[in-house]
Amino acid sequence: MRAIVRDTYGPAAGLHLREVSRPPIGGNDVLVRVHAAAVDPGVWIFMTGRPLAVRLATGLRRPRVAGLGRDLAGVVAEVGAGVTGLRPGDEVYGTCETGSLAEYAVARPQRLARKPAGLTFEQAAAVPISAVTALQSLGVAGVSAGQHVMIIGAGGGVGTYAVQLARASGAVVTAVCSGARAELVRSLGAEHVIDYTRQEITDRGERYDVVVDTAGNRPLSLLRQVAGERGAIVLVGGGHARGRWLGGFQRQMAAPVLSLFGAARVLGVTARVDRQSIEELTPLLESGAVTPVIGGTYALADAAAALRELEQGHPTGKIVVTIA
Repeated sequence: MRAIVRDTYGPAAGLHLREVSRPPIGGNDVLVRVHAAAVDPGVWIFMTGRPLAVRLATGLRRPRVAGLGRDLAGVVAEVGAGVTGLRPGDEVYGTCETGSLAEYAVARPQRLARKPAGLTFEQAAAVPISAVTALQSLGVAGVSAGQHVMIIGAGGGVGTYAVQLARASGAVVTAVCSGARAELVRSLGAEHVIDYTRQEITDRGERYDVVVDTAGNRPLSLLRQVAGERGAIVLVGGGHARGRWLGGFQRQMAAPVLSLFGAARVLGVTARVDRQSIEELTPLLESGAVTPVIGGTYALADAAAALRELEQGHPTGKIVVTIA
């Protein structure tokens, strides 16, 4: 099969499209024929091995797994003897273990769900990690109808889902993004838009019940100024270019302590993708209440270009790689 692989940590130039053996499956695994995959800052982190702390899990000097990518959508090709509920031919989406930038990938059945009716494989591949992150970010903050929610980085992969999910919950959404994305986030349900190239988030003098920061480039002191006294500040991601050792994730790790020194709760979120979370999104996707936003599509042979686009800044929505 064809797959994107790398031998060492480093930039996208080190990625290669090679013919490799199809990954074997265990008794509790699912082999998926991948039709589309998505890339996000997490893929960039695993590719570069930065921040350095990630190497404790992926290999200190060189990556233990040659493949890259987690988000996928495709068709079940084979199931292990212990797998129930899925069978060959089922269309699925979720995350994998062996690298989704490949024609085949091995996944755990508890991290797969049936692909929503009406979605293409490309759209479905853009969902799992980013949409689940948005879902869990709003969930941990307890977003409900009538609340005022600010979403920073509203035009990005997590942000576009957070806007739609907050609106579906009945919240009033203020989106923070560049002016070029203002119409997009309004079409997704944002009632107010702050163009960060012209205004700071504090300029309006308003307070919000929940502030979701997906950008990771504003100090906590600034976020506290726009959070209500009993509000919540949700920190998502760490910013893949910041910090040699932790890359900005130290804010999330310190969230429980930071909550002790202010009126607003500080909550750190890292996606925990499982079937239950994915299936919670399925009816919203099938009804059209939530729509994946795809900012760019690349062929498998051009996966390195997809990662370079990701490295250049925050792309609009998700970047998708088509496999078949």
